[in-house]
Amino acid sequence: MILLPAIDLYEQKAVRLYKGDYARMTVYSEQPLDVARNFAAAGAGWVHMVDLEGARDGDTPNLDIVSEIVHETALKAEIGGGIRKMETAQRYLDAGVKRVILGTAAITDEGFLREALLAFGAAVAVGADVKDGCIAIRGWREQSAQTLEAFLGRMEELGVRTVICTDISRDGAMRGMNLALYRELSQRFSMDLIASGGVSSLEDIRALRGQGLYGAILGKAYYTGAVDLREALEAAR
Repeated sequence: MILLPAIDLYEQKAVRLYKGDYARMTVYSEQPLDVARNFAAAGAGWVHMVDLEGARDGDTPNLDIVSEIVHETALKAEIGGGIRKMETAQRYLDAGVKRVILGTAAITDEGFLREALLAFGAAVAVGADVKDGCIAIRGWREQSAQTLEAFLGRMEELGVRTVICTDISRDGAMRGMNLALYRELSQRFSMDLIASGGVSSLEDIRALRGQGLYGAILGKAYYTGAVDLREALEAAR
């Protein structure tokens, strides 16, 4: 299982939100590149990034930071947040990002999703952010009527290869993973599933690995020191 330490970007800083609430934001570093270098030094192969301003407003206000991280480290990068147009996806891929994550657009604009899959193939992932059993959109501020299971079924039909599934109720809360959810999803769907939201211990990582997941994202637990990245990478392997 691959482990992807996370950098959430806001105003070119590395931050974390509590359950997606922009009013409950903690700034962990003024220099996201230094954070990424620490990831690489610990042995990470990937970095998961989210442009929180992009998720809320669209566009790519932190593109320079993303490009810097890609070119100044050996990390492979995936990024989500506000990717709602082909031009935006192309901009990130041209900057060297390996995988772009479509969130809101995947549920509100299937034509765009189809076009992106046709053009970029496996470089397109989909974010499934779930709250109370349904998909949340627009930076988690709105709730759609589509259930997680129905959404993932449709993504599989369309040929999506990678899905990042976030349980919003666990994100940044340090309450552990919703292991039952990921167990069910890994049994029902054949896509590469990346678990996000709630990794708070090495036991969480080992449990997810034991379920055969493709990957897991490590966020707040790294920044608070609750989980050592080197140990987490070893647990994932």
